[in-house]
Amino acid sequence: MSTPIPETMRQIRYTEAGGPEVIAVETVPVPKPGPGQVLIEVVAAGVNRPDIMQREGKYPPPKGATEVPGLEVSGRIVALGEGAGTLSIGDEVCALVISGGYAEFAVAQAGQCLPRPKPLSLVEAAGLPETYFTVFSNVVERGRLKAGETFLVHGGSSGIGSTAIQIAKHHGATVFATAGSDEKCAFCRDLGADAAINYRTADFADEVKTLTGGKGVDVILDMVGAPYLARNLSALAVEGRLVQIAFMQGYKAESFSMTPIMMKRLTFTGSTLRARPDADKAQIARGLASQVWPLLEDGRIRPIIHATFPFDQARQAHELMESSAHLGKILLLTGR
Repeated sequence: MSTPIPETMRQIRYTEAGGPEVIAVETVPVPKPGPGQVLIEVVAAGVNRPDIMQREGKYPPPKGATEVPGLEVSGRIVALGEGAGTLSIGDEVCALVISGGYAEFAVAQAGQCLPRPKPLSLVEAAGLPETYFTVFSNVVERGRLKAGETFLVHGGSSGIGSTAIQIAKHHGATVFATAGSDEKCAFCRDLGADAAINYRTADFADEVKTLTGGKGVDVILDMVGAPYLARNLSALAVEGRLVQIAFMQGYKAESFSMTPIMMKRLTFTGSTLRARPDADKAQIARGLASQVWPLLEDGRIRPIIHATFPFDQARQAHELMESSAHLGKILLLTGR
């Protein structure tokens, strides 16, 4: 039986660029799905670093998209646009959205919806889309990680990091991670990392060379940016691949040697997810459905949920994200 759709809903909006104090809850009309879209009654929404950047005025949504933050949701489909494929009203799904996830109802492209894995609750499923789309497309597709190779992820205790450790390990790789405390390093090892490096007490490039007998790693997933560039190149093996997905500590590297790129035949690549065409994201979703969702259905991998917050405590959720004290994902609950 379909859920009655109310005329209005609550959503979160930033009143201006700034800190968590600019987060406000407002009441607005419920959106309607267009062609190829579905309307999801949101149970939970993921909180991600890009949400923080958008709040600070550094990462605006693409032209034409709603300014309401939120890149991933889970919930029940309550309305279908024309051409929504095989999806049905009542389906329990999680979805990647270009924006608008911090709301009681969100519009998603049908091709970016994936079914709730059976071992997970709808709340837990909200921790999947943004990190799993990002990790799969950058580590498996762009990074071309193969079984038997070595892989390093920075920030291994984050949502991205905890996902990357699990996917790379089940892909047959030897996995290393960096983290900012001994507790976080232990968390990474518990998830399956073969080794974890506390970047506050050791140089990760030196540690990687020791761990690999001087060879270096085949693939690095980095979101730190400029301060790590030279050491990332140093830590890569011959024919290694560095995949950049964010610049948390800066995007301009003023001085570094390009010699390792040439001498070791390295590949330096990267991508953003939000602005990619819908067709690209739908292709990533198909890859996840065939290669990763079976692992979730079997319980071999899972999203790591650190904390959940009621919808009206979004400010506290952002403060926790900014503190970097979390281990895994932070979610907002709509109460629906």
